[in-house]
Amino acid sequence: MAEAQQSTPITPQVAMTLAAIASTGATPRPSGETLQAQTDRIKSGITRQLSNPLTKSWSPTWLALSPDNANMAYIVKNNDQIAVVIRGTNANVTDILEDLDVGTVVPFTASGSPSPISVSKGAMDAFTQIVDMRQIGSGTTLVQALAGLVTGVPQPTVYVIGHSLGGCIATMVALYLKAQTWQKSQPQFGVVTFAAPTAGLESFANYLTSQFGSMNQRYVNAYDVVPLAWADLPTAESWYPNPGPAATLDVKVLLGTIATLPGNNVYVQPGTAVTKNTDYMVRDDNLVKASLADFMGQVAFQHANSTYLRLLDAPALPEPPVVTGVIPSFGAARTQVTIKGSGFSRDSQVDFGPVPCQKPLTFNPDGSITAEVPDGTGIVNVYVTNPLGTSAAVPLGQFAYGGPEPVVVTNVTPDRGKANDSVTISGAGFAKGAAVHFGKNASPSVQVDTDKIVAKAPLSGKTTSTTVDITVTVNGYSSPSSPADEFTYTG
Repeated sequence: MAEAQQSTPITPQVAMTLAAIASTGATPRPSGETLQAQTDRIKSGITRQLSNPLTKSWSPTWLALSPDNANMAYIVKNNDQIAVVIRGTNANVTDILEDLDVGTVVPFTASGSPSPISVSKGAMDAFTQIVDMRQIGSGTTLVQALAGLVTGVPQPTVYVIGHSLGGCIATMVALYLKAQTWQKSQPQFGVVTFAAPTAGLESFANYLTSQFGSMNQRYVNAYDVVPLAWADLPTAESWYPNPGPAATLDVKVLLGTIATLPGNNVYVQPGTAVTKNTDYMVRDDNLVKASLADFMGQVAFQHANSTYLRLLDAPALPEPPVVTGVIPSFGAARTQVTIKGSGFSRDSQVDFGPVPCQKPLTFNPDGSITAEVPDGTGIVNVYVTNPLGTSAAVPLGQFAYGGPEPVVVTNVTPDRGKANDSVTISGAGFAKGAAVHFGKNASPSVQVDTDKIVAKAPLSGKTTSTTVDITVTVNGYSSPSSPADEFTYTG
Protein backbone atom coordinates (compact mmCIF):
# COMPACT_ATOMS: atom_id res chain seq x y z
CA MET A 1 0.00 0.00 0.00
CA ALA A 2 1.48 3.35 -1.05
CA GLU A 3 2.11 5.95 1.60
CA ALA A 4 -0.10 9.01 1.56
CA GLN A 5 1.62 11.95 -0.07
CA GLN A 6 2.71 14.73 2.26
CA SER A 7 0.98 18.04 1.58
CA THR A 8 2.96 21.03 0.36
CA PRO A 9 3.89 23.25 3.34
CA ILE A 10 1.93 26.46 3.65
CA THR A 11 3.85 29.49 2.39
CA PRO A 12 4.37 32.55 4.61
CA GLN A 13 2.54 34.62 1.97
CA VAL A 14 -0.60 32.47 2.28
CA ALA A 15 -0.34 32.28 6.07
CA MET A 16 0.05 36.06 6.45
CA THR A 17 -2.86 36.67 4.09
CA LEU A 18 -5.07 34.40 6.21
CA ALA A 19 -3.83 36.17 9.36
CA ALA A 20 -4.59 39.61 7.90
CA ILE A 21 -8.09 38.51 6.91
CA ALA A 22 -8.75 37.72 10.59
CA SER A 23 -8.98 41.46 11.31
CA THR A 24 -12.13 41.70 9.15
CA GLY A 25 -14.97 43.49 10.92
CA ALA A 26 -13.03 43.52 14.18
CA THR A 27 -15.17 46.24 15.76
CA PRO A 28 -18.96 46.29 15.95
CA ARG A 29 -20.85 48.90 13.96
CA PRO A 30 -20.74 52.16 15.98
CA SER A 31 -24.55 52.38 16.24
CA GLY A 32 -24.58 48.83 17.57
CA GLU A 33 -25.26 45.42 16.10
CA THR A 34 -25.99 41.99 17.50
CA LEU A 35 -23.27 39.36 17.75
CA GLN A 36 -25.14 37.47 15.04
CA ALA A 37 -25.15 40.49 12.72
CA GLN A 38 -21.46 41.15 13.28
CA THR A 39 -20.63 37.46 12.77
CA ASP A 40 -22.56 37.41 9.49
CA ARG A 41 -20.79 40.60 8.36
CA ILE A 42 -17.37 39.12 9.20
CA LYS A 43 -18.19 35.90 7.32
CA SER A 44 -19.16 37.92 4.27
CA GLY A 45 -15.95 39.96 4.45
CA ILE A 46 -13.75 36.89 4.89
CA THR A 47 -15.36 35.14 1.93
CA ARG A 48 -14.83 38.26 -0.19
CA GLN A 49 -11.14 38.47 0.70
CA LEU A 50 -10.42 34.76 0.29
CA SER A 51 -11.14 35.19 -3.43
CA ASN A 52 -7.68 36.73 -3.97
CA PRO A 53 -5.23 34.61 -6.05
CA LEU A 54 -3.23 33.34 -3.05
CA THR A 55 -6.17 31.95 -1.07
CA LYS A 56 -8.94 31.31 -3.60
CA SER A 57 -8.59 27.52 -3.07
CA TRP A 58 -9.27 27.88 0.68
CA SER A 59 -12.86 27.69 1.91
CA PRO A 60 -14.21 28.79 5.33
CA THR A 61 -15.80 26.11 7.49
CA TRP A 62 -16.18 27.58 11.00
CA LEU A 63 -16.08 30.98 12.69
CA ALA A 64 -16.73 32.14 16.23
CA LEU A 65 -16.54 35.51 17.97
CA SER A 66 -16.21 36.01 21.71
CA PRO A 67 -19.23 37.69 23.37
CA ASP A 68 -17.12 40.74 24.32
CA ASN A 69 -15.66 40.96 20.78
CA ALA A 70 -12.12 40.67 22.20
CA ASN A 71 -11.18 37.61 20.15
CA MET A 72 -12.18 35.79 16.98
CA ALA A 73 -11.09 32.59 15.27
CA TYR A 74 -11.98 30.98 11.99
CA ILE A 75 -11.10 27.74 10.18
CA VAL A 76 -10.39 27.39 6.46
CA LYS A 77 -9.65 24.23 4.50
CA ASN A 78 -7.62 23.52 1.35
CA ASN A 79 -7.54 19.84 0.29
CA ASP A 80 -5.69 18.07 3.13
CA GLN A 81 -4.52 21.32 4.75
CA ILE A 82 -6.48 23.09 7.45
CA ALA A 83 -5.74 26.49 8.96
CA VAL A 84 -6.97 27.69 12.33
CA VAL A 85 -6.62 31.47 12.20
CA ILE A 86 -6.82 33.60 15.33
CA ARG A 87 -7.39 37.30 15.91
CA GLY A 88 -6.44 38.77 19.24
CA THR A 89 -7.75 41.94 20.83
CA ASN A 90 -8.26 44.69 18.27
CA ALA A 91 -6.41 47.64 19.78
CA ASN A 92 -3.60 50.08 19.13
CA VAL A 93 -0.03 49.07 19.85
CA THR A 94 0.17 50.74 23.25
CA ASP A 95 -3.03 49.02 24.36
CA ILE A 96 -1.70 45.68 23.13
CA LEU A 97 1.39 46.02 25.28
CA GLU A 98 -0.34 47.44 28.35
CA ASP A 99 -3.37 45.12 28.43
CA LEU A 100 -1.66 41.74 28.17
CA ASP A 101 -1.34 41.41 31.98
CA VAL A 102 2.23 40.13 31.99
CA GLY A 103 2.95 40.93 35.63
CA THR A 104 1.33 37.63 36.65
CA VAL A 105 2.13 34.19 35.26
CA VAL A 106 0.02 31.04 35.55
CA PRO A 107 0.63 27.37 34.68
CA PHE A 108 -0.50 26.36 31.20
CA THR A 109 -1.86 22.92 32.08
CA ALA A 110 -3.76 22.52 28.79
CA SER A 111 -0.49 22.29 26.85
CA GLY A 112 0.12 18.59 27.40
CA SER A 113 3.50 19.31 28.99
CA PRO A 114 4.50 16.71 31.63
CA SER A 115 6.11 19.47 33.72
CA PRO A 116 4.75 22.93 34.60
CA ILE A 117 5.17 25.68 32.02
CA SER A 118 4.22 29.29 32.63
CA VAL A 119 2.38 31.87 30.51
CA SER A 120 1.09 35.35 31.28
CA LYS A 121 -2.32 35.67 32.90
CA GLY A 122 -3.44 37.93 30.04
CA ALA A 123 -2.46 35.37 27.40
CA MET A 124 -4.23 32.64 29.37
CA ASP A 125 -7.43 34.69 29.52
CA ALA A 126 -7.37 35.20 25.74
CA PHE A 127 -6.61 31.49 25.14
CA THR A 128 -9.58 30.50 27.30
CA GLN A 129 -11.87 32.79 25.31
CA ILE A 130 -10.73 31.22 22.03
CA VAL A 131 -11.14 27.57 22.97
CA ASP A 132 -14.48 28.15 24.70
CA MET A 133 -16.06 30.16 21.87
CA ARG A 134 -18.97 28.56 20.04
CA GLN A 135 -20.16 29.19 16.53
CA ILE A 136 -23.52 30.92 16.47
CA GLY A 137 -26.16 28.55 15.19
CA SER A 138 -24.31 25.22 15.40
CA GLY A 139 -22.89 25.79 18.88
CA THR A 140 -19.70 23.93 17.93
CA THR A 141 -16.37 24.72 19.58
CA LEU A 142 -13.02 24.96 17.84
CA VAL A 143 -12.05 21.39 18.80
CA GLN A 144 -15.42 19.97 17.74
CA ALA A 145 -15.23 21.71 14.37
CA LEU A 146 -11.67 20.56 13.81
CA ALA A 147 -12.49 16.97 14.76
CA GLY A 148 -15.13 16.85 12.04
CA LEU A 149 -12.68 18.19 9.45
CA VAL A 150 -9.79 15.79 10.13
CA THR A 151 -11.97 12.67 10.25
CA GLY A 152 -11.33 10.55 7.18
CA VAL A 153 -8.35 12.60 5.96
CA PRO A 154 -5.30 10.25 5.84
CA GLN A 155 -2.62 12.69 6.96
CA PRO A 156 -4.15 16.09 7.64
CA THR A 157 -1.92 19.06 8.38
CA VAL A 158 -3.30 21.75 10.68
CA TYR A 159 -1.62 25.13 10.85
CA VAL A 160 -2.44 27.52 13.69
CA ILE A 161 -1.83 31.07 12.48
CA GLY A 162 -2.02 34.58 13.89
CA HIS A 163 -0.70 38.13 13.67
CA SER A 164 0.13 40.22 16.75
CA LEU A 165 -1.85 39.02 19.80
CA GLY A 166 -3.45 36.47 17.50
CA GLY A 167 0.02 35.02 17.00
CA CYS A 168 0.70 35.02 20.74
CA ILE A 169 -2.50 33.07 21.35
CA ALA A 170 -1.81 30.79 18.35
CA THR A 171 1.26 29.34 20.05
CA MET A 172 -0.89 28.28 23.02
CA VAL A 173 -3.76 27.00 20.89
CA ALA A 174 -1.35 24.93 18.77
CA LEU A 175 -0.01 23.15 21.87
CA TYR A 176 -3.54 22.62 23.17
CA LEU A 177 -4.76 21.12 19.88
CA LYS A 178 -1.74 18.84 19.58
CA ALA A 179 -2.41 17.53 23.09
CA GLN A 180 -5.96 16.47 22.20
CA THR A 181 -6.94 12.88 21.40
CA TRP A 182 -8.11 12.62 17.80
CA GLN A 183 -10.31 9.62 17.10
CA LYS A 184 -9.40 8.49 13.58
CA SER A 185 -6.74 10.71 12.04
CA GLN A 186 -3.83 12.17 14.00
CA PRO A 187 -3.11 15.55 12.38
CA GLN A 188 0.34 16.99 11.97
CA PHE A 189 0.36 20.42 13.61
CA GLY A 190 2.32 23.54 12.83
CA VAL A 191 2.25 27.10 14.10
CA VAL A 192 2.95 30.23 12.02
CA THR A 193 3.05 33.63 13.71
CA PHE A 194 3.68 37.19 12.57
CA ALA A 195 4.52 40.20 14.79
CA ALA A 196 3.71 38.19 17.92
CA PRO A 197 4.72 39.04 21.48
CA THR A 198 5.66 35.95 23.44
CA ALA A 199 3.06 34.22 25.60
CA GLY A 200 5.29 32.81 28.32
CA LEU A 201 8.52 32.21 30.12
CA GLU A 202 11.50 30.05 29.09
CA SER A 203 9.67 26.87 30.12
CA PHE A 204 6.89 27.68 27.64
CA ALA A 205 9.29 28.63 24.83
CA ASN A 206 11.37 25.47 25.26
CA TYR A 207 8.34 23.19 25.29
CA LEU A 208 6.84 24.81 22.20
CA THR A 209 10.14 24.39 20.34
CA SER A 210 10.42 20.74 21.40
CA GLN A 211 6.91 20.01 20.16
CA PHE A 212 7.02 21.74 16.78
CA GLY A 213 10.66 22.15 15.75
CA SER A 214 10.73 23.40 12.15
CA MET A 215 6.92 23.49 12.15
CA ASN A 216 7.16 26.58 14.38
CA GLN A 217 7.59 29.48 11.96
CA ARG A 218 7.92 32.98 13.38
CA TYR A 219 8.18 36.12 11.24
CA VAL A 220 9.03 39.58 12.53
CA ASN A 221 9.69 43.04 11.15
CA ALA A 222 13.04 44.25 12.50
CA TYR A 223 11.44 47.61 13.38
CA ASP A 224 8.22 46.35 14.95
CA VAL A 225 8.03 47.01 18.70
CA VAL A 226 5.46 44.29 19.53
CA PRO A 227 7.68 41.21 18.94
CA LEU A 228 10.20 42.74 21.35
CA ALA A 229 7.77 42.14 24.18
CA TRP A 230 8.81 41.29 26.72
CA ALA A 231 12.57 40.78 26.86
CA ASP A 232 13.86 43.35 24.38
CA LEU A 233 11.67 46.46 24.57
CA PRO A 234 14.60 48.74 25.52
CA THR A 235 16.03 48.04 22.04
CA ALA A 236 13.37 50.35 20.57
CA GLU A 237 14.71 53.32 22.58
CA SER A 238 17.46 53.69 19.97
CA TRP A 239 15.05 53.65 17.01
CA TYR A 240 14.47 54.72 14.29
CA PRO A 241 17.52 55.04 12.01
CA ASN A 242 17.79 57.81 9.43
CA PRO A 243 15.46 59.41 8.40
CA GLY A 244 13.75 58.73 11.75
CA PRO A 245 11.68 59.26 13.80
CA ALA A 246 14.27 59.25 16.56
CA ALA A 247 12.95 58.39 20.00
CA THR A 248 12.31 61.49 22.11
CA LEU A 249 12.47 61.61 25.88
CA ASP A 250 8.68 61.09 25.96
CA VAL A 251 9.07 57.95 23.84
CA LYS A 252 11.80 56.57 26.09
CA VAL A 253 9.71 57.24 29.19
CA LEU A 254 6.72 55.44 27.62
CA LEU A 255 8.78 52.43 26.51
CA GLY A 256 10.54 52.32 29.86
CA THR A 257 7.23 52.30 31.71
CA ILE A 258 5.82 49.51 29.54
CA ALA A 259 9.04 47.51 29.99
CA THR A 260 8.46 47.39 33.75
CA LEU A 261 5.09 45.64 33.42
CA PRO A 262 6.47 42.06 33.55
CA GLY A 263 8.05 42.70 36.96
CA ASN A 264 10.50 39.90 37.72
CA ASN A 265 9.06 37.58 35.05
CA VAL A 266 11.53 36.82 32.26
CA TYR A 267 9.71 36.18 28.98
CA VAL A 268 11.33 34.30 26.10
CA GLN A 269 10.37 34.10 22.43
CA PRO A 270 10.06 30.51 21.14
CA GLY A 271 12.37 29.44 18.31
CA THR A 272 14.30 31.55 15.83
CA ALA A 273 12.55 34.32 13.93
CA VAL A 274 12.74 35.08 10.23
CA THR A 275 13.46 38.82 10.30
CA LYS A 276 12.43 41.23 7.54
CA ASN A 277 13.13 44.94 6.87
CA THR A 278 16.55 44.92 8.55
CA ASP A 279 17.60 47.86 6.34
CA TYR A 280 14.52 49.95 7.29
CA MET A 281 13.65 50.47 3.64
CA VAL A 282 9.95 49.87 4.30
CA ARG A 283 8.67 52.79 6.36
CA ASP A 284 6.11 55.61 6.39
CA ASP A 285 8.03 58.68 5.25
CA ASN A 286 5.24 60.93 6.54
CA LEU A 287 6.13 59.86 10.10
CA VAL A 288 9.80 60.66 10.56
CA LYS A 289 9.89 63.73 12.84
CA ALA A 290 11.28 63.44 16.36
CA SER A 291 7.94 63.46 18.20
CA LEU A 292 5.89 61.02 20.24
CA ALA A 293 3.09 61.16 17.66
CA ASP A 294 5.38 60.29 14.75
CA PHE A 295 7.18 57.58 16.69
CA MET A 296 3.96 55.85 17.73
CA GLY A 297 2.55 56.34 14.23
CA GLN A 298 5.63 54.66 12.75
CA VAL A 299 5.31 51.88 15.34
CA ALA A 300 1.72 51.30 14.20
CA PHE A 301 2.78 51.30 10.54
CA GLN A 302 5.59 48.81 11.14
CA HIS A 303 3.20 46.51 13.02
CA ALA A 304 0.33 46.66 10.53
CA ASN A 305 -0.99 43.67 8.60
CA SER A 306 -0.46 45.58 5.35
CA THR A 307 3.24 46.11 6.14
CA TYR A 308 3.81 42.42 6.85
CA LEU A 309 2.06 41.50 3.60
CA ARG A 310 4.37 43.90 1.76
CA LEU A 311 7.50 42.56 3.48
CA LEU A 312 6.55 39.02 2.45
CA ASP A 313 5.74 40.02 -1.15
CA ALA A 314 2.10 39.03 -0.71
CA PRO A 315 -0.64 40.93 -2.57
CA ALA A 316 -2.37 43.70 -0.63
CA LEU A 317 -5.88 43.00 0.58
CA PRO A 318 -8.79 45.38 -0.08
CA GLU A 319 -8.92 48.07 2.57
CA PRO A 320 -11.94 48.70 4.81
CA PRO A 321 -13.79 52.02 4.35
CA VAL A 322 -11.83 55.23 4.89
CA VAL A 323 -13.58 58.58 5.44
CA THR A 324 -11.61 61.62 4.25
CA GLY A 325 -14.25 64.35 4.43
CA VAL A 326 -17.85 65.29 5.24
CA ILE A 327 -19.38 68.16 3.23
CA PRO A 328 -20.87 70.20 4.81
CA SER A 329 -19.35 69.35 8.18
CA PHE A 330 -21.97 71.21 10.24
CA GLY A 331 -25.71 71.78 10.17
CA ALA A 332 -28.97 70.34 11.46
CA ALA A 333 -30.64 66.95 11.34
CA ARG A 334 -31.97 66.06 7.86
CA THR A 335 -29.17 68.02 6.19
CA GLN A 336 -27.90 66.28 3.05
CA VAL A 337 -24.15 65.62 3.33
CA THR A 338 -21.61 64.06 1.00
CA ILE A 339 -19.17 61.62 2.59
CA LYS A 340 -15.84 61.45 0.76
CA GLY A 341 -13.42 58.58 1.08
CA SER A 342 -12.46 55.18 -0.28
CA GLY A 343 -13.43 51.55 0.11
CA PHE A 344 -17.16 52.30 0.06
CA SER A 345 -19.38 49.54 -1.31
CA ARG A 346 -23.10 49.38 -2.01
CA ASP A 347 -23.66 47.33 1.13
CA SER A 348 -22.12 50.12 3.24
CA GLN A 349 -23.98 51.63 6.20
CA VAL A 350 -23.43 55.07 7.76
CA ASP A 351 -23.52 56.17 11.39
CA PHE A 352 -23.28 59.66 12.86
CA GLY A 353 -21.66 58.81 16.16
CA PRO A 354 -23.90 56.16 17.75
CA VAL A 355 -26.92 57.04 15.57
CA PRO A 356 -27.55 55.20 12.28
CA CYS A 357 -28.75 56.89 9.11
CA GLN A 358 -32.38 55.85 8.62
CA LYS A 359 -32.97 57.08 5.08
CA PRO A 360 -31.54 55.16 2.09
CA LEU A 361 -28.03 56.16 1.07
CA THR A 362 -27.10 57.40 -2.40
CA PHE A 363 -23.93 55.88 -3.87
CA ASN A 364 -22.47 58.41 -6.27
CA PRO A 365 -20.47 57.69 -9.46
CA ASP A 366 -17.34 59.28 -7.93
CA GLY A 367 -17.39 56.74 -5.06
CA SER A 368 -18.78 59.13 -2.45
CA ILE A 369 -21.95 58.62 -0.41
CA THR A 370 -24.80 61.09 0.06
CA ALA A 371 -26.64 60.67 3.34
CA GLU A 372 -29.32 62.47 5.33
CA VAL A 373 -28.09 63.48 8.77
CA PRO A 374 -30.07 61.68 11.52
CA ASP A 375 -31.16 63.31 14.77
CA GLY A 376 -28.23 64.01 17.07
CA THR A 377 -26.40 66.44 19.32
CA GLY A 378 -22.90 67.83 19.64
CA ILE A 379 -19.90 66.93 17.49
CA VAL A 380 -19.82 63.35 16.22
CA ASN A 381 -17.60 61.21 14.05
CA VAL A 382 -19.10 59.95 10.81
CA TYR A 383 -18.45 56.25 10.18
CA VAL A 384 -18.93 53.98 7.18
CA THR A 385 -19.26 50.24 7.84
CA ASN A 386 -19.29 47.36 5.35
CA PRO A 387 -18.25 43.66 5.45
CA LEU A 388 -14.55 44.60 5.43
CA GLY A 389 -14.78 46.80 8.53
CA THR A 390 -15.57 50.25 9.89
CA SER A 391 -13.78 53.47 9.01
CA ALA A 392 -11.61 55.04 11.68
CA ALA A 393 -12.55 58.32 13.35
CA VAL A 394 -10.64 61.16 11.65
CA PRO A 395 -10.64 64.96 12.19
CA LEU A 396 -12.04 65.66 8.70
CA GLY A 397 -14.77 63.08 9.24
CA GLN A 398 -16.67 65.03 11.92
CA PHE A 399 -20.13 66.60 11.81
CA ALA A 400 -21.13 69.40 14.19
CA TYR A 401 -24.85 69.67 14.98
CA GLY A 402 -25.77 73.37 14.96
CA GLY A 403 -22.23 74.42 13.97
CA PRO A 404 -19.84 76.07 13.81
CA GLU A 405 -17.56 74.08 11.51
CA PRO A 406 -14.93 71.94 13.29
CA VAL A 407 -11.38 73.29 13.10
CA VAL A 408 -8.76 70.98 11.56
CA VAL A 409 -5.14 71.46 10.46
CA THR A 410 -4.25 69.28 7.45
CA ASN A 411 -0.83 70.59 6.43
CA VAL A 412 1.88 73.12 7.32
CA THR A 413 4.38 74.56 4.83
CA PRO A 414 7.27 74.72 5.44
CA ASP A 415 7.23 72.16 8.24
CA ARG A 416 10.62 73.21 9.60
CA GLY A 417 12.34 76.52 10.16
CA LYS A 418 13.23 79.20 12.71
CA ALA A 419 11.48 81.79 14.83
CA ASN A 420 9.89 84.60 12.73
CA ASP A 421 9.63 82.37 9.66
CA SER A 422 6.24 82.58 7.93
CA VAL A 423 4.32 79.28 7.92
CA THR A 424 1.26 78.54 5.79
CA ILE A 425 -1.29 76.42 7.64
CA SER A 426 -3.92 74.59 5.58
CA GLY A 427 -7.11 73.11 6.97
CA ALA A 428 -10.79 73.71 7.61
CA GLY A 429 -12.94 75.78 9.95
CA PHE A 430 -10.65 78.79 9.88
CA ALA A 431 -12.24 82.18 10.62
CA LYS A 432 -11.40 85.71 11.64
CA GLY A 433 -10.00 85.92 15.15
CA ALA A 434 -8.16 82.59 14.97
CA ALA A 435 -5.28 82.14 17.39
CA VAL A 436 -2.27 80.02 16.44
CA HIS A 437 0.10 78.30 18.86
CA PHE A 438 3.39 76.58 18.09
CA GLY A 439 3.47 74.18 20.99
CA LYS A 440 2.63 76.37 23.99
CA ASN A 441 3.79 79.61 22.37
CA ALA A 442 1.41 81.97 20.57
CA SER A 443 2.25 83.23 17.10
CA PRO A 444 2.87 87.00 17.09
CA SER A 445 1.31 87.43 13.62
CA VAL A 446 -1.74 85.61 12.20
CA GLN A 447 -3.34 86.31 8.81
CA VAL A 448 -6.52 84.31 8.11
CA ASP A 449 -7.98 83.23 4.77
CA THR A 450 -10.86 80.80 4.13
CA ASP A 451 -8.85 77.61 4.08
CA LYS A 452 -5.38 78.76 5.07
CA ILE A 453 -3.58 80.84 7.68
CA VAL A 454 -0.18 82.46 7.41
CA ALA A 455 1.44 82.71 10.84
CA LYS A 456 4.89 83.67 12.06
CA ALA A 457 6.71 81.11 14.18
CA PRO A 458 7.28 82.42 17.72
CA LEU A 459 10.42 81.78 19.76
CA SER A 460 10.53 78.10 20.68
CA GLY A 461 11.96 78.60 24.16
CA LYS A 462 14.42 75.76 23.45
CA THR A 463 18.13 75.87 22.73
CA THR A 464 18.07 72.74 20.57
CA SER A 465 16.00 71.48 17.66
CA THR A 466 12.49 70.55 18.73
CA THR A 467 9.24 69.46 17.07
CA VAL A 468 5.93 71.00 18.17
CA ASP A 469 2.27 70.80 17.16
CA ILE A 470 0.69 73.84 15.55
CA THR A 471 -2.76 74.40 17.03
CA VAL A 472 -5.44 76.70 15.61
CA THR A 473 -8.15 77.92 17.99
CA VAL A 474 -11.32 79.64 16.71
CA ASN A 475 -15.02 79.75 17.62
CA GLY A 476 -14.41 77.68 20.73
CA TYR A 477 -12.62 74.92 18.83
CA SER A 478 -8.97 73.97 19.00
CA SER A 479 -7.65 71.76 16.23
CA PRO A 480 -6.74 68.18 17.25
CA SER A 481 -3.03 67.37 17.19
CA SER A 482 -1.67 65.03 14.53
CA PRO A 483 1.55 64.45 12.57
CA ALA A 484 0.09 66.72 9.85
CA ASP A 485 0.41 69.82 12.05
CA GLU A 486 4.00 69.35 13.25
CA PHE A 487 6.65 72.02 12.86
CA THR A 488 10.34 71.44 13.62
CA TYR A 489 12.50 74.26 14.88
CA THR A 490 15.92 73.91 13.27
CA GLY A 491 17.78 76.21 15.58
